[in-house]
Amino acid sequence: MAHLLGAEKISLEYPTKVVFENITIGIGEGDRIGIVGRNGDGKSTLMKIIAGRIEPDSGQVTVRGGVTVGMLDQADTVDESLTVGQAIVGDLAEHEWAGDAKIRDIIRGLASDLDWDAQVGQLSGGQRRRVALAKLLIGDWDILLLDEPTNHLDIEGVHWLAEHLNSRWPGGTGALVVVTHDRWFLDAVCTTTWEVHDRILEPFEGGYAAYILQRVERDRQAAVVEQKRQNLMRKELAWLRRGAPARTAKPKFRIEAANELIADVPPVRNAIELTQLATARLGKDVVDLVDVEVAFADEPLFSKVTWRIAPGERTGILGVNGAGKSTLLELISGDREPTAGRVKRGKTVKIAKLTQQLKELAEVENDKVHEILARQKRSYQAAGQEFTPSMLLERLGFSSAQLQTPVKDLSGGQRRRLQLLLILLEEPNVLILDEPTNDLDTDMLAAMEDLLDTWPGTLIVVSHDRYLLERVTDQQYAVIGGTLRHLPGGVDEYLQLRRAEERGGGARKGSDTATAESAPTLSGAELHAARKEVNAIERKLQKLQEETERIHAQMADHDQSDFEGLGKLTTKLQAAESEAEELELRWLELSERLEG
Repeated sequence: MAHLLGAEKISLEYPTKVVFENITIGIGEGDRIGIVGRNGDGKSTLMKIIAGRIEPDSGQVTVRGGVTVGMLDQADTVDESLTVGQAIVGDLAEHEWAGDAKIRDIIRGLASDLDWDAQVGQLSGGQRRRVALAKLLIGDWDILLLDEPTNHLDIEGVHWLAEHLNSRWPGGTGALVVVTHDRWFLDAVCTTTWEVHDRILEPFEGGYAAYILQRVERDRQAAVVEQKRQNLMRKELAWLRRGAPARTAKPKFRIEAANELIADVPPVRNAIELTQLATARLGKDVVDLVDVEVAFADEPLFSKVTWRIAPGERTGILGVNGAGKSTLLELISGDREPTAGRVKRGKTVKIAKLTQQLKELAEVENDKVHEILARQKRSYQAAGQEFTPSMLLERLGFSSAQLQTPVKDLSGGQRRRLQLLLILLEEPNVLILDEPTNDLDTDMLAAMEDLLDTWPGTLIVVSHDRYLLERVTDQQYAVIGGTLRHLPGGVDEYLQLRRAEERGGGARKGSDTATAESAPTLSGAELHAARKEVNAIERKLQKLQEETERIHAQMADHDQSDFEGLGKLTTKLQAAESEAEELELRWLELSERLEG
């Protein structure tokens, strides 16, 4: 693997904090690296050092001659006086960019809903971010550095970006480094994970799922991480193994270690217990939408939508921007009345909404955290246990010192977590979460999900974070074509519907009725042959795994001064690993056909 960039013995210190001490890293051809870590531990700073935007106090960054580096910074802005077209394609003539399939695909994926002639200054912050990302992706870069690229992208946009990055460079070339809290995206595009923590950088092989497995095992063996944190990671691992079917599509021998770790871990949620508790608190009637219609200026948004929300139901809502997700939430919460039809709420229903604006904290921004908690109820029941507000805040990552901090001085992620806590302490029985992942790192997302696992009520979630959506909800619906459509196939089914809609000429805002895309089906004979081949491959992979373990043992016992003998063993090992890699690719291909 050809070396592209190296950073050697990097150290950086601010007046109040040492960020890095003596870090050495390398980036080579074919690397696909995800950077994770707590907010404030230096993920974005590391990326800026790599890009040459920040000079370290000591150490140096070297880039191989001729290597080009492109970066999307969270603070990157686009000249507001330019039109959308000028900002994205620059001075390229229309026939030049329109004739380039790569540029057309980038525009379709990120800017198809934007007015090509509109000034950038007239766009929203999220739209400007997409313009900046499109402008960067159009360029040819050997190394691409992306800092939170999925911000302001919906699930479709995140899926498109993953596909683009996976096909952007020919196999084994180019390099990608990405900072993101989107765990599905990390698994989709990254083959290596760097964890930034405690002034160091620790590498892990694989994407987010593999990183979690290795991290749990590291913590178990070292016995240096507190028990609460370890239990949470094991619970997260249980979700990765037992959750969405797509996450279990791995050769069986690869998940044996995971099975051992989670053998005694209960399911992520006790669905029966939570439903019983929710029914006891809510009764049988929650919120019913019956033949609901909504129109704006005589333009219909919803037509004849009926949805009876049950006690303990945990539902994720999908849809493009403008499809009507926020309007649907307003109908449920009572913030909007339908144009036609009716919305019926149970007598005991108490609805709370976690909004994107943090408006719940505006009135208390000068108060210290402990002062706010002192005004709350003294205990909260979760998972059969009693928690004080301070204990819940600790579960959400607050230290005792931060209890003395005024709300206005909290970080965005801390404010978000405090907002959730205050809502839960009101003990609503219907909770609506509108894009709850904003400003949270992966550890805090896991902590929030853990807290929601024990919440006994009806949960409605709108989020572009596919991992969270699949993690905390048990079913998904799509707002599409003016209707509310159940998705037995989850997010994958939604993406198929959207592709079918676009092929049929449907507008991006989902104004036309969508039909499901028919997946190619296999005949009975083809199914039998595919299953037979899958079983054969799994048996062969198991044998190759055993063979590589034998070779490793032989190499360990071999005379280390016998270079010729060690060389032959190394050749055998590489051949076995290469054959296993080819078989795994074939296994995945067949598995996808069988799932289809």
